[in-house]
Amino acid sequence: MGWAVRGGTMNQPIPGRAGLVGRKAEQSRLDEMIAALRLGESRVLVLRGAAGIGKSALLAHAEVRANGFRMLRAAGVESEMELAFAGLHQLCAPLFDRLPSLPPPQRAALETVFRLREGAPPDNFLVGLAVLGLFADASAKEPLLCLVDDAQWLDRASAQVIGFVARRLLAESVALILATRRTGPELIGLPELEVAGLAEPDAHTLLNAVTLTRLDRHISDRIVAETGGNPLALVELTRGLTATQMAGGLGLTDAGTLPGRIEDSFLHRIQELPAASRRLLLIAAAEPVGDPGLVRRAADRLDVPFPAAADDTDGLLSLAERVTFRHPLVRSAVYRAAEPHDRRAAHLALAEVTDRPDAADRRAWHLAAAAAGPDEEVAAELERSAAQAQARGGMAAAAAFLRRAVVLTADPRRRTDRLLAAAEACLPAGDVDEVRRLLKVLGEQQLDELAAGRVMALRGQVAFASGHGHEATELLLASAQRLAAADDQLARDVLMPAWGVATSVAQPESLRAVSFAARALPAPADPRPIDLLLDGLTLLVTDGRAVAAPALREAAKILLDISVDDVVKWGWVAAGVAGAVWDDDAMRDMYARHVRLIREAGVLTDLPYHLATLCLITSWSGDFPAAAALIAEADTVSQAIGSPMPPYPQLRLLSLQGREAEAAEIIGTTITNSLAAGFGLGLIAANWAAAVLYNGLARYPEALRAIRANGDLFDANLSAWVLPELVEAAVRAGESEVALDALARLVEETQPFGTPFARGIEARTRALVAEGADADDLYRQAIEKLGRTNLRPELARAHLVYGEWLRRERRRADAREHLRTAYDLFVAIGMEGFAERARRELIATGETVRRRTAAAAADVELTAQERQIAQLVRSGLTNPEVGARLFLSPRTVEWHLRKVFGKLGVTSRRQLRDALPRTISGDAVGLIGPQG
Repeated sequence: MGWAVRGGTMNQPIPGRAGLVGRKAEQSRLDEMIAALRLGESRVLVLRGAAGIGKSALLAHAEVRANGFRMLRAAGVESEMELAFAGLHQLCAPLFDRLPSLPPPQRAALETVFRLREGAPPDNFLVGLAVLGLFADASAKEPLLCLVDDAQWLDRASAQVIGFVARRLLAESVALILATRRTGPELIGLPELEVAGLAEPDAHTLLNAVTLTRLDRHISDRIVAETGGNPLALVELTRGLTATQMAGGLGLTDAGTLPGRIEDSFLHRIQELPAASRRLLLIAAAEPVGDPGLVRRAADRLDVPFPAAADDTDGLLSLAERVTFRHPLVRSAVYRAAEPHDRRAAHLALAEVTDRPDAADRRAWHLAAAAAGPDEEVAAELERSAAQAQARGGMAAAAAFLRRAVVLTADPRRRTDRLLAAAEACLPAGDVDEVRRLLKVLGEQQLDELAAGRVMALRGQVAFASGHGHEATELLLASAQRLAAADDQLARDVLMPAWGVATSVAQPESLRAVSFAARALPAPADPRPIDLLLDGLTLLVTDGRAVAAPALREAAKILLDISVDDVVKWGWVAAGVAGAVWDDDAMRDMYARHVRLIREAGVLTDLPYHLATLCLITSWSGDFPAAAALIAEADTVSQAIGSPMPPYPQLRLLSLQGREAEAAEIIGTTITNSLAAGFGLGLIAANWAAAVLYNGLARYPEALRAIRANGDLFDANLSAWVLPELVEAAVRAGESEVALDALARLVEETQPFGTPFARGIEARTRALVAEGADADDLYRQAIEKLGRTNLRPELARAHLVYGEWLRRERRRADAREHLRTAYDLFVAIGMEGFAERARRELIATGETVRRRTAAAAADVELTAQERQIAQLVRSGLTNPEVGARLFLSPRTVEWHLRKVFGKLGVTSRRQLRDALPRTISGDAVGLIGPQG
């Protein structure tokens, strides 16, 4: 919207004055952005202000200043808000010829959402990464300026992607300027400039320029005050009025009435137009794309004389490369004022001429708007469009199509099915309030058992999403029991997440209820991997680990090769099976594979969880630099997608490192948050970390208290893994009965499995309560068994407790050997707390020991992100692969890499290999492999 005016028109300068009226500060901010862009930097700015305040004029100013730049433009359209990726399509369409330059997964993601190919629905954040790469490529030779007007009306999927890209721009020579009336959640936190009304002198200047005669000061003061300096109001509400007519003011009592009054002003102008022109305006208002060809063909269908009607719209409509209204309020005024039958006619005409294969959803939307009542044919087409939207990842659009289909459905059974489908689509779209509304409607319907079970499952998912774990478990369990009468497989599919939710609550009675319900279902004739998983996990709860062992082993084997779809659906539960059979090799293989598959599939919303599980086994293997890299990457992904993860990986790493100050703070926060949320799993994880921390610091009563704080809470893995800590703490604290009881429970957990992990941990823990030759033999067994695993911290701890026992047995020479081995291992790994415990024991044997720590990293001067990039590059990844991993463009990676080279004094990637410390068992990325 231009506010430079002459003779009452907004799109020309005032005589003797160039550019905008006022707005010096805003223009300066935009000019600084353009200057930075010319220097190769990136900039982002959100212009926020009321309708008519001048945001579009500022976008136009930026466009004029950006001489020699490549331009991309898009504008949100209110009627298009529920069409997934519509706004993004506008912005990116001029760059489609560059799609082949993207890595294959990113190219496939964009081509899928833009309906250029068929494919599985891509993760929105993979789409964002692809757009980031596309912008970076387009700006390689000339700066790129992206202008988005009316961003408050962008469809949600487009807004999410644009917000994601805006947060990742750094060194691409790309600027993104968005104009919006209000800042939606996708844009919160971006640099923002509030565009207020014109300053009083500038408002007077504009008012005098657009009125026919110069106004008395008291009249102009009143008008400026009433409009709040809103330029569009100053221009439109005074249009054609004489000074006498304006003497009494404009009748505005508050700024909130401005949009309605401006719209009424436009409506008055519309009503004075010829009928053919009004009908053309209505067709254009109903057509969200701004395609002049579509508008013209629809006008022909309604016998609107196109050239004549187009020439007689009083400047309210422009028909050039795109159909544009003088202001969005013109569009809304036209559409709102039209008679319902005229609106339906316009939509029907548009549906009849919308015939491109990639515009089927718009055709369905127009047909729905053209329907005067229930219409099964249109409802079915909307249902097909919903399926297509889901295939492109547009869950919000799918939900919108299905909601509209419900309105057009007369048959009660079909209406119920579509209501259910709409509610189920709203949940992954994040619209929990709409799910609740639809569930309320469904509660008033007559439902069969299958539909009632699905409704109950939805209620359970809503409860879990709202933080009510106990209620969610009960609802999912009730759902499965209802579904079991109609569909065993569907019941199992509900019980699997029910088991996962019950695990998060960690209440034994909830887990038992879900497990017994699963055991009561008939065994499937052809079990799927999920069935084997559910059988093994529920048997563990109902019958114990010994009975469950065969099923768990079979599930662990099968789950190593499950499809990526199953990893996406059930991987978060399946990850626990390898730990349940005490197989650290299987844990490493499964977790690394899950990360790789999730990466390749582009399901970035699930990636932080799988990185966290990989970090668990990586920390447990003593590869702390690799674990820290995984944590940093998980944090990067979580921040990018706006979904924070519980700090379990940090808890595990910090507790093993013995860094009390940092660990204690996170432990305390986790306990507080978990108690507030009724999240028992968080308590178990925090207290396990505390037990490891305090055992390492030789503060055994504190370790004992931490474990006891878990009470009756239960997790199939963590509750077993904490038992060795309990035995060690109890033995050292002199509570032998507690130690013996914990040992008996540990033996029940480990005996069914003959893995070196299980046998080694059991032998080391038995040795703590044994005496004489039995203890000696058990310690040696523990060292031998754990030496066959990758769990170097556990091996080091076996040497430590054996050395401590040997010292108490007065076998000082033997004690020194094992304590020295333990100390060297702890120092090499970076387990500072345990290293100090071993050092004190060595001193007690009479040996002089200088305190040592792990070698200082050569990259101490690097920032966290620079360190991440350096580690990934050293591991052999290219800049595009690093960018894909860290949600950066290749040019931003190169920018960071130049800084890394400078700080480390190297000039090549080869030199970087020697300048950074190596991880112990392999680079973090080496566990996963490059990302394409």
